[in-house]
Amino acid sequence: MPLRRGPGDPAFRVDADGTVWRASRTLAGAGTLRLRGSAAAIEAEAWGPGAEWLLDALPALLGGDDDPAAFTPRHRIVHAAHRRNPGLRLTKTGLVLEALIPSVLEQKVTTTEAYRAWRLLLLQHGEPAPGPADRMRVMPDARGWARIPSWDWHCAGVDDKRASTVMRAVRLGGRLDTLVSLPAQEAGVRLQSVTGIGPWTAAETLQRSHGAADAVTVGDLHLPHHIGYALTGARRSDDATMLELLAPYAGQRHRAARLILLGAPSPPRHNPRLAPNPPNRHS
Repeated sequence: MPLRRGPGDPAFRVDADGTVWRASRTLAGAGTLRLRGSAAAIEAEAWGPGAEWLLDALPALLGGDDDPAAFTPRHRIVHAAHRRNPGLRLTKTGLVLEALIPSVLEQKVTTTEAYRAWRLLLLQHGEPAPGPADRMRVMPDARGWARIPSWDWHCAGVDDKRASTVMRAVRLGGRLDTLVSLPAQEAGVRLQSVTGIGPWTAAETLQRSHGAADAVTVGDLHLPHHIGYALTGARRSDDATMLELLAPYAGQRHRAARLILLGAPSPPRHNPRLAPNPPNRHS
């Protein structure tokens, strides 16, 4: 689930019966979306100032703007993953800032650390989700992010560099969300004009905000090895090798990478995992 930032994400929940809840900071304000049903029929309800916005954006969120027919598998393992996941659609939230901030928090740390930071910051500084979404939180608006004191960033395990990048992003506010009207490639260039946002963060953002089928993630610690191992059997690969292997999927490289991640095992690990930093505690 690309929109869920860890199992404890206060903005995303899946109930035991499969009901999906999403709390979101839309362009119209805070909103909560509830989805129930099956692949054949979805029942949606929404609450809050952003309710109408969420319902209008629902088809794109569920992949309605995606064109999976444009994809042609070029490798046996990709073909097998494509056959096993015929319903795969790339989500498009239409919300750049909402996708950007947690992506910044994930820069150069373990996913566990990043998910913890997102969870703590939303629990402390987000607002209660509208409607019956018990204990869920909507991320702060731009002013709310700007008011977070440095100590709270520190306690959430976010270093000054990432916190400063978030501050630069929220100062641009709604101007970043207007990037959803641009083609993904152009939007990526604009994003990377903000200090602290590089190709990795831009791709992770555009995959969610734009449903960008070609926004392949470069600069990732594990993805090149996974792609290389799946397509060549090599246990170690770099970004250049990954991009060369994905070149036959030009225009659809993110979709190809998603299918490989869904359908192919990762290479055996011989090096130690990146050790998380110890959590910050009050003295």
